[in-house]
Amino acid sequence: MEHHTVHQEKVKKDWLLPASILIAAIFVSGALVYNAGKKNPDTTAGNNPTQQDQNNGSVENMRPVTSDDHIRGDSNAPIKIVEYSDLECPFCKVFHLTLQQMLQQYGNKVAWVYRHAPLDQLHSKARKEAEAVECAGDVGGKEKFWTYMDRLIEITPSNNGLDPNKLPEIASYVGIDKTKFQSCLSSGKYADKIQKDLDNATISGFRGTPFSIIVVNDKPKGSLPGALPLNEQLPGNQPNLKMILDQELKSL
Repeated sequence: MEHHTVHQEKVKKDWLLPASILIAAIFVSGALVYNAGKKNPDTTAGNNPTQQDQNNGSVENMRPVTSDDHIRGDSNAPIKIVEYSDLECPFCKVFHLTLQQMLQQYGNKVAWVYRHAPLDQLHSKARKEAEAVECAGDVGGKEKFWTYMDRLIEITPSNNGLDPNKLPEIASYVGIDKTKFQSCLSSGKYADKIQKDLDNATISGFRGTPFSIIVVNDKPKGSLPGALPLNEQLPGNQPNLKMILDQELKSL
């Protein structure tokens, strides 16, 4: 399955594939799981602290989207993709670009909601990076949350490869007050928020990152675990993201 889990070997920490190879891997793996409101199948063996009770997870347990969420695009869009993500996951890096393309293609029909799911056992730096993007939004405003994240994802080599000293540098780069940003980051004020996102991902069927849930007219419809491509053809006639979105839009 094309997503990052804590069961992947540690040797992968130094491994970063080009996007073209990652997409090819998606074709091979057949990563899509699309369950219309049903529980996800148990496709990941074992158990760990970040993925407890995954067999009992259901998208119906997803916390409703509110104005407190980070929403990119039209907040009134009939369809929302709620992404639970780890900022050091290479598949999340690929999927980030996919969702940017999705917004360009679908305009106000589809919105993107970002939530945190750092895989601590695999990416020890990801949780602090999640706090950093929250502080960017706190100090610089809602748009700076996304601007900061875009830059972080652009420069990180993934797999725990980003130097923590880069976090305040990114703030300066995107026009955020560096001193205020560092004060926020040092305070740990967003640690609880990030944990709550991860806890909600777990009870919603989370197996690894990226893990996304399609919400149609404010109701969760199904999950998309993995870096599902937007337009690329998948093996076995599996639907790509565009096919799924088009189908949901037709049913409205």
